[in-house]
Amino acid sequence: MRKYIFITGGVVSSLGKGLTLASIAMLLEKKGFKIAMLKLDPYLNVDPGTMNPFEHGEVYVTDDGVETDLDLGHYYRYTTAPLSRASTATSGQIYDTVIKRERHGDYLGKTVQVIPHITDEIKKRIVACGEVSDAEVVLVEIGGTIGDIESLPFLEAIRQFRYERPQDCLNIHMTYVPYLKAAGEVKTKPTQHSVQTLRSIGILPDLILCRCESSLSTEIKEKISLFCNVPAESVFDEVDADTSIYEVPLMLERQGVTERICKQLGLECSQIDLSEWDAIVETIKNPKGTVTVGIVGKYLQHQDAYKSVFEALQHGAIAAGYALQIKSLESDKASDIEGCDGYLVPGGFGERGWEGKLEAAKYCRSQKVPYFGICLGMQVLVVEFARSVLGLSNANSTEMEPQAQEPIISLLSEQENVEDMGGTMRLGAYPCLLKEGSKAHAAYGSKNISERHRHRYEFNNRYKELAQKNGLQLSGTYEEGNLCEIAEIKDHPWMVGVQFHPEFKSRPTMPHPLFRDFVKAMVEHHEKKAHS
Repeated sequence: MRKYIFITGGVVSSLGKGLTLASIAMLLEKKGFKIAMLKLDPYLNVDPGTMNPFEHGEVYVTDDGVETDLDLGHYYRYTTAPLSRASTATSGQIYDTVIKRERHGDYLGKTVQVIPHITDEIKKRIVACGEVSDAEVVLVEIGGTIGDIESLPFLEAIRQFRYERPQDCLNIHMTYVPYLKAAGEVKTKPTQHSVQTLRSIGILPDLILCRCESSLSTEIKEKISLFCNVPAESVFDEVDADTSIYEVPLMLERQGVTERICKQLGLECSQIDLSEWDAIVETIKNPKGTVTVGIVGKYLQHQDAYKSVFEALQHGAIAAGYALQIKSLESDKASDIEGCDGYLVPGGFGERGWEGKLEAAKYCRSQKVPYFGICLGMQVLVVEFARSVLGLSNANSTEMEPQAQEPIISLLSEQENVEDMGGTMRLGAYPCLLKEGSKAHAAYGSKNISERHRHRYEFNNRYKELAQKNGLQLSGTYEEGNLCEIAEIKDHPWMVGVQFHPEFKSRPTMPHPLFRDFVKAMVEHHEKKAHS
């Protein structure tokens, strides 16, 4: 029988449920189980695609073109679980589906209610997630915090789900156990209240994971056990990682978390080899040196707005054996951008900070400093090149200047009459053909690749011949639409822009080729400076 693991969070938000569940999933994969992962989000947006990055963080995109919560990025980085539209559901999607059925007459005139119609739809999504990938274990994260009114339908659904499959489900509750400096002790009362709220809904946790600043004593764990009605051997602490989030699965396995999970679900628990992850953490703790990358963006005040970019850079640094220092450069304020070993301009939308990003590209091109442009960052590279090298002083993107005299970046043809902003961009995986001899081809080691997209604008092929004559190499192309996917500056150590989002396909165990080579170029630049 297929098994199901549900994780909920209490006391405060941002405990790291997604990262923790991804770590558990990775450990179960190592033990030989085929897993699937699902994020259930309580917000009423149909997807996070139109949400402000300052509020919600980055939007992660799957191969099949679904805009999702950033936790799916954790799922990808830690596991090999297939991610698709079956891996995510929001309250907005659930209600939209049920209301459309009601309008269609599918409920035969019955009164449509949260129970059973909304909860039944949630349960269908949970079942479908496992069926799509034929998983042995399905791991489900319930977004939000216990006590929030928005998450009640999801909690009721998983209560029913376990009632219908009592031997095949396991509930993990993640809480925060604070240390009060004034009192000189940790406090378990918030955890007790959180579990009481959960139990009042009808959900009894099997495991409690306690986020804390330092390891909990046996006495504290026994207290939590007593007041939360959970065996002491099922209370675990999840201490803040000293060095990296990639320590989390190692910490969980050392405590026997997956062993306990397997025992309660009746699964065979084999020994696993985590030497690869040990080596990753060791590299992070003992690097050969440090390189500094400047991120030129406009959402840098929110640490999760470029989450996958930061992690992919870290993966490239691990591969090089170096530590990575990130210098945040707000693109609408960046005046002094010198001093870094390389610069990255990530994706984004809108005019704010546009000129600051162009200045960063100009500096990198003229000073031969490594540059990596992602999505909008590629368009920045192209526009700056057109202005400075091609002599087209009025070159621009029609996103920034709709009536641009030299629209070297323009709207995709299929985007011209789009009215709805949500879910209507060029989304998901598309193939790309690389030119041999290019930096992109050297990185990938292949002519044919596939990458995920999220954009509305493209390079205008009207300028293709002029640009290539003057040193801009269009090294990657989507042949079906003859769209430019990758642009490079030929006479430059490493200046590459890509229209897609390579950060979505990077793992600590398998760094994305472009991030790996970008960091490598930064290391070379750093060493050259040191010896000059």
